[in-house]
Amino acid sequence: MASRDLQTIYVMWLRDVKGFFRSRIRLITTLIVPFSLLCFISFGFNAGFRLPGMPENINYLDFAAPGILGMTMLFGSIFAGMSVLWDREFGFLKEMIVAPVHRWAIVIGRIVGGVTTVFIQGLLILLIALLIGFKVLNPYGIAITFLFMFLIGVGFVGFGVALASIIEDTQAFSLLMQIIISPTIFLSGAFFPLSSLSWWIRLISMANPLVYGVDGLRYGLINSSQFPIYLNLSVLIAFDILMIVLSSWFFSKNKG
Repeated sequence: MASRDLQTIYVMWLRDVKGFFRSRIRLITTLIVPFSLLCFISFGFNAGFRLPGMPENINYLDFAAPGILGMTMLFGSIFAGMSVLWDREFGFLKEMIVAPVHRWAIVIGRIVGGVTTVFIQGLLILLIALLIGFKVLNPYGIAITFLFMFLIGVGFVGFGVALASIIEDTQAFSLLMQIIISPTIFLSGAFFPLSSLSWWIRLISMANPLVYGVDGLRYGLINSSQFPIYLNLSVLIAFDILMIVLSSWFFSKNKG
């Protein structure tokens, strides 16, 4: 049974990756918003633009690029849950549910596939940022950056799969995602330091897992963070475990 579950994970991963590379419009639409933001920041703000709470000797592009990278991971991760709804609509979900495999293996396969595709998107955005002037100030932190990209992907892909397992209507799912994504991004410190916000907004932000992901990305890329690295890692790992458990549980209740 273990080998069958591993094969299920591999098949689900391969299916998501192939679908990602075959859908060029999906790749373009996912990258166009972060690409536009990077260009706007690079060419629209001069080197002297600063916000209260920004680290010294860091321009706004270097400050915002890790946040835009985190935003890209969030976009791709949550909408990876849309594949569950598409599979339900075309009947593939029912075939998976009746297959003689553990449902947690299906969920893990989806999460691994989703993380792979959003990781690729994140790498492309990072490359674009480097081409337009972003400077990696902590070259030894690239491994840390990749680790946080992975952790952000796992948590939010799991979140997307969990929601898609509950919500059966595609339009309702898309609307709910729009409601969730905007405050998650703006309360993550992606575009401005959290220290510049009112105390009660900072308090709300602390419940946002993306805050710790963006902070970890900044530590890896520009050697600057508001929280200790161990706190960022601990929160994201706990969030990932919770989302894996919840997505597996909700998917197990799915009737197709």
